[in-house]
Amino acid sequence: MRNVPLYLVDLNMNATADVLFEEVSGKGGSLGIITLNRPQALNSLNHAMIKAMHAELHKWAHANHIKAVIIRAAQGRAFCAGGDLRLIYDLKKDRETTALNFFRDEYQLNRFIYHYPKPYIALLDGITMGGGVGVSIHGSHRIATDSLMFAMPETGIGFFPDIGGTYFLPRLRGRFGFYLGLTGAKLTSSDSVALGIAQYKIQRDSISQLIDVLAMTELSETKPHDTVSKVINEFKTVNHPSSLLEQQTVIEKCFSLETMENILHALEQHADNEICVQAIKAIKIKSPTSLKITLRALQYGNHLDFDACMQQEFRLTHHFLQGHDFIEGIRAVIIDKDQAPIWQPKTLEQVRNDEIDKYFSPLELELF
Repeated sequence: MRNVPLYLVDLNMNATADVLFEEVSGKGGSLGIITLNRPQALNSLNHAMIKAMHAELHKWAHANHIKAVIIRAAQGRAFCAGGDLRLIYDLKKDRETTALNFFRDEYQLNRFIYHYPKPYIALLDGITMGGGVGVSIHGSHRIATDSLMFAMPETGIGFFPDIGGTYFLPRLRGRFGFYLGLTGAKLTSSDSVALGIAQYKIQRDSISQLIDVLAMTELSETKPHDTVSKVINEFKTVNHPSSLLEQQTVIEKCFSLETMENILHALEQHADNEICVQAIKAIKIKSPTSLKITLRALQYGNHLDFDACMQQEFRLTHHFLQGHDFIEGIRAVIIDKDQAPIWQPKTLEQVRNDEIDKYFSPLELELF
């Protein structure tokens, strides 16, 4: 077996390639391997990476010799910590109108992965948030290591859980998706497997061997995904019990309510429960606008198919880019790092329903 580099995409116009594409030859075809290669930036996705990945995945989807695709990250702290928010901030500050194109291309990539015709295997090792979730969770196979730390923290930067979050979050058991999307809570690998965000857990040091075995395994012509699952199961380790699942009753009770005000009030009735106390603290520092839009988007998303959710997210993103809180959140968390965003409006009570309605209105130019 040998590695055959297709090309390296030098996205920063310097000696470092931000995303690598390889073909690993094997039995019955080759594996297409994507490696996110910005460890110094926690492998956050820039626009050129997104476009390059989409182009390569499209080529591999139609290449008879490619039997499956694997996405992984260069060794470090993260699989992928999200999208390149500094880029978005700079574009908006320069009054550029191209920020929306970043999200358009990202959502098209997410959609392509969701509908991908071949096994798509994500190796989730380290921090996985936002855009990193978008290029992994929609694939057919999601594998965690003990180092996985999963989160959708967008409400903390005045945004909402996008990249298909309005589709997969409301479909998690016991309203956990509403809890995750609204609070930005972090999950361990055990929590992630228990909730079905990842389907398998393996040891980090077995990743290379897993890739070798997948390469040397001929996939079933009629059920290639089943063959991949069988191989991964041979490497699977026992998942530790999830302490989060023990809180399902109280989370479901509180996060099933229809408004943010009612959710917060319900949480306050459980002041002796640590997870409720932490949820209250988290919610109170998030963007009130983001919280109300996120709640409604998750409620709507629970009844929409994937493509309709992505259409909804594109509309929301368009309006967030025109508003105040998203750029202010990036400033406070990413740029100045003062962790003190000034939200407008400042409270849940001040967020008007008619303003929220506008975020969901159709656009002149839709996603697709």
